[in-house]
Amino acid sequence: MTQPMSAPFWKTKTLAEMSPEEWESLCDGCGRCCLVKLEDEDTGKIHFTNLACKLLDRQTCRCSDYANRSARVPDCVRLTPENVSELNWLPDSCAYRRLARGQTLAWWHPLVSGRKASVAEAGISVRGQVRSEEGVGESEYEDHLWKLPRARKPVSS
Repeated sequence: MTQPMSAPFWKTKTLAEMSPEEWESLCDGCGRCCLVKLEDEDTGKIHFTNLACKLLDRQTCRCSDYANRSARVPDCVRLTPENVSELNWLPDSCAYRRLARGQTLAWWHPLVSGRKASVAEAGISVRGQVRSEEGVGESEYEDHLWKLPRARKPVSS
């Protein structure tokens, strides 16, 4: 007799119950949270730019110095189960934000698709679409406002 398959951890555990490995695996590597963001002082609305943190490897969409990021980029925010629902600048596509809102992971998330490439195929990854913030003054940030692309529909086989 075969054992019934257990549900994936992100469907059975809260963010606070996840192991460090499970928590880290929720990051899909899109790079969106590493973009420079501007907040409208009047409305509080967050606007993304096409400028990435100087530590973002723009080809892999991973931090080039993850272990030391807080020391090298003092305003880098470490995501925790306690702060995820409070961070209004996390993109709607973010797995941490989705799970905190009671949603499930998107079809393109590597834990669902089984493939890291699905993030780029869905149009979620910023790979090849952004530049480094280095050399761009804060007074120029508004010149780099960028609308995040929406995820493409999955390709039917």
